[in-house]
Amino acid sequence: VQLQASGGGLVQAGGSLRLSCARSGSMFSINAMGWYRQAPGKQRELVAAITRGGSTNYADSVKGRFTISRDNAKNTVYLQMNSLKPEDTGLYYCNAEGYSDPWSSRDYWGQGTQVTVSS
Repeated sequence: VQLQASGGGLVQAGGSLRLSCARSGSMFSINAMGWYRQAPGKQRELVAAITRGGSTNYADSVKGRFTISRDNAKNTVYLQMNSLKPEDTGLYYCNAEGYSDPWSSRDYWGQGTQVTVSS
């Protein structure tokens, strides 16, 4: 399984970006897919996640500004980021959590895409 993240870039505060995460390869099942970010000198944190059933979860800091969605036909998860703030700057990673077979849980990570928000 490979996760290919894209869509990062440099944007001014108040602007928008849309991240995409395309999954290739098969998994026995996927429990959830999500986006994490890591700012310099900080730990990686969950930004948003979407479960197999479609439930979504967001970090408090992005609620009302970010929206996670998916296109099952394209095996792609998106993160629409609006009203961006300088504190949203970081390396954004795509994650898939699930099972590679009925007995083996797996956690897959993409390579990360840089988001930089200037003030």
